[in-house]
Amino acid sequence: MSDRISPALSLAEFLPYQLSITSNAVSNRIAEVYRSEFSLKVTEWRVMAVLGDSGPLTQRHLTELTLMDKVAVNRACKLLEQRGLVSRRPNEDDGRSHLLALTDAGWEVHDGIVPLARAMESRLLEPLDDAERQTFVSLLQRLRDQSEKLGPAIVTDDCGTE
Repeated sequence: MSDRISPALSLAEFLPYQLSITSNAVSNRIAEVYRSEFSLKVTEWRVMAVLGDSGPLTQRHLTELTLMDKVAVNRACKLLEQRGLVSRRPNEDDGRSHLLALTDAGWEVHDGIVPLARAMESRLLEPLDDAERQTFVSLLQRLRDQSEKLGPAIVTDDCGTE
């Protein structure tokens, strides 16, 4: 065993690491809300949130929009369907796939979570003034855009983070 430390990389200053731990901290904080009150995991809520924003989608499209592993999306969709929160119907445009959509019960849960998640988001953003919030959102978008220009993302876990 060696006590050597790498001078080439300070993990605490490495952008992907900073983004990952920040994302995990924020996601975990908000996840407390829907985990404790609605018995949902991060992946399940992300699927519901995207369906709430976009309407009916295929699992493939859900995977693309969430940047989650297709197995994680599949598992989340099956669990949501078993709980009656998501329904599945044939995709008339492509007979090989199905469209997933929130059910009435799914919308009820979705609409119960959104204000709670927004309230937690506001608490997390309290240290930033309005201009800093706008700058922060803009910078995140620019980083996502640059990442997409570099090529396809590689998903390494259920949540799409390192």
